Amino acid sequence: MKKIYKLMTLLLVSFIVIAGCNKKTQTWSDDYELSDITFPLEEKVSLKIMTSSSPLAPDDPNDKLIFQRLEEKTGVHIEWQNFVGDTFGERRNLAMATGEMPDAIMNAGFSDYELLKYAEDEAIIPLNDLIEDYMPNLKKVLEEAPQYKAMMTAPDGNIYSFPWIEELGEGKESIHSVDNFPWINVEWLEKLGLDMPTTTEELKEVLIAFRDKDPAGDGQTIPMSFIINDGGQDPGFLFGSFGLGDNWDRTIVTNDGEVKLTAAEEGYKEAIKFMNELYNEKLIDIEAFEHDWPTYVAKGQEGRYGLYFTWDKANITGMNETYDLMPPLFGPDGHKNVTRTNGMGFDRSRMVITSVNQNLELTAKWIDQLYDPHQSVQNNWGTFGDDELQNIFEWDEDAQMLKHLSLDGTAPVELREKTSVGGPLAILDSYYNTVTTKPDDAAWRLDLMKEVMVPHMKAENIYPRVFFKKEELDRLSTIEADFYPYINRKRAEWITNGKVEEEWNDYLEELNRLGFEEWLEIKQAGYDRATK
Repeated sequence: MKKIYKLMTLLLVSFIVIAGCNKKTQTWSDDYELSDITFPLEEKVSLKIMTSSSPLAPDDPNDKLIFQRLEEKTGVHIEWQNFVGDTFGERRNLAMATGEMPDAIMNAGFSDYELLKYAEDEAIIPLNDLIEDYMPNLKKVLEEAPQYKAMMTAPDGNIYSFPWIEELGEGKESIHSVDNFPWINVEWLEKLGLDMPTTTEELKEVLIAFRDKDPAGDGQTIPMSFIINDGGQDPGFLFGSFGLGDNWDRTIVTNDGEVKLTAAEEGYKEAIKFMNELYNEKLIDIEAFEHDWPTYVAKGQEGRYGLYFTWDKANITGMNETYDLMPPLFGPDGHKNVTRTNGMGFDRSRMVITSVNQNLELTAKWIDQLYDPHQSVQNNWGTFGDDELQNIFEWDEDAQMLKHLSLDGTAPVELREKTSVGGPLAILDSYYNTVTTKPDDAAWRLDLMKEVMVPHMKAENIYPRVFFKKEELDRLSTIEADFYPYINRKRAEWITNGKVEEEWNDYLEELNRLGFEEWLEIKQAGYDRATK
């Protein structure tokens, strides 16, 4: 039966590919023989672009006010092939496989390996000359922030995709510096006559008080909760009290420029032992190792958590004064450290131009409009002056600035998905208070980062978005397929079973067997290239 199923699947895929190859409708635009282009064009022309969008957005992207204004400004009509969810990836890959490609693909989502593969196959084109000759907005961004040009550039020296760049704070004060903020129930602290903990031992005592006094009532109190190995919901923030700490990709860079795996450090082992102490005291949510997001949120909304971890408390317990940000803690040896994540507002692959495109100057100049500061701000968040949908901004004519409006309870993500367009764009930190204001939620989080976290960040560097060579990506992918799952599994096991000390040496040997030394060598070489 399985053989028959596989055969039917193969025949179906073959039929789709053949059907795609036999389509009579041209998937790319005619050659308009346009040069020395200025906008708006005297006569409207069309480009054919494939994209993806949210299920909340209109089926036709041209129904969005942002694109309607852009068409009026440029005289370029976009014939969109728009897909939602997994369908986009399938149709994108089919187009690349059959050669029935559009002029460009927006919100492309290619991996670095795919970019290099399609470049090698000449399915997508190098963009260096187009940027230099036709894209003054993007060139200005790269002159002001040259680090992004290095991140855009493949190992062969070519640029194959246009990026999304969103800065919110710089350096240590970036909004991305810490994902998993620890939110503690300060109403419970006050009710029980407890002080904000300043050490790991004091935290343990606070959690014991939460357990014993049951401030939620009826045995509903959960002293501490999290979602293990889940980025912003992971408890790794506490690991900084024991050494270099931990983050979501287990990668840090010392101030000497040495790349390290957090999960192979002695301090990591000590942090795991502390977490096991909390587990043995029944201070950790029993569901923390199997949580899904809806369950995690539901218990938070019921007010059951004493301490939990997430990016923004508004998502879990609401924007109220019940919970406050817990500062970093001194560990048993007096060590205090806030470990930086390697997060940043950069996505390398937001748009590619395919090799069937016959209007390169036109396409490049249209894409460059997306890097205009006011256009980028709207593409990222949403627009103003919409008579049918709620607006993200109001336009201040005197200041020539887009000012964020209050959302009046509307979920930011939901509104943005309805009205923004994503794609390639750039929002630099210098744009705030000149081009736009900061969203209220971001400004609030940035203030917390600066006041509570930044003073205790020891690391001067993060691991950047290295563009690895194709053979390096091959090896990293092979190694990490087993490497990270093993690390994550042992991390969870040790917190519950307490065997980290007796199993530590065997664990390190297994990491080496899985390719730890080669992984570290590739990561270090990539870092050295990217920062030279």
